[in-house]
Amino acid sequence: MRPSNRDRILDAAVGVVQREGVTAVTFDSVAAEAELTRGGIMYHFPSREGLLAAIHQHLANRWEASLVADAGRPADQLTPDERLAAYIRVCAQSATRAELQLMLEAGNRPEWAAPWSEVLERWAPAADDAEADPASLARLVARLAADGLWMFESISYRIMPEAQRRAVAEHLARVVAAPDGS
Repeated sequence: MRPSNRDRILDAAVGVVQREGVTAVTFDSVAAEAELTRGGIMYHFPSREGLLAAIHQHLANRWEASLVADAGRPADQLTPDERLAAYIRVCAQSATRAELQLMLEAGNRPEWAAPWSEVLERWAPAADDAEADPASLARLVARLAADGLWMFESISYRIMPEAQRRAVAEHLARVVAAPDGS
């Protein structure tokens, strides 16, 4: 099936962010990347702010689709530990420059952070009782480690071999399944 122009525009905008950063996202740069006219971009996104908000939703949707694919079912059909295990395995895929930059930008804008936060709350919610419950603490530590695994290459300037990434992710998933260490 052929992607819609809207998806094509959003994928092109992500490509601009990947190559040149968030500030480079303009109607003209996205139109050139998508091989559409500026008017074609503006038809779908009347403002740059609307385009940027849609990019965040687009990537959050893509992230959730990866989580569902890994788990084999939507979040509402899984146990909390199954959701977190899928989150950990998906985090074993290294972050792209575009994802990192957009996540950082979202930290300053609640409307941009909302799509990311909604996915995160469905798949790896924060543990409010981590200091009192060892199993909650193990899940929180595993989630924080998974987040670090996702960002690792971006902050360390080192490429982790794929087999090692998978081994780390599976270790963290086992911690979630048996937080007492058994």
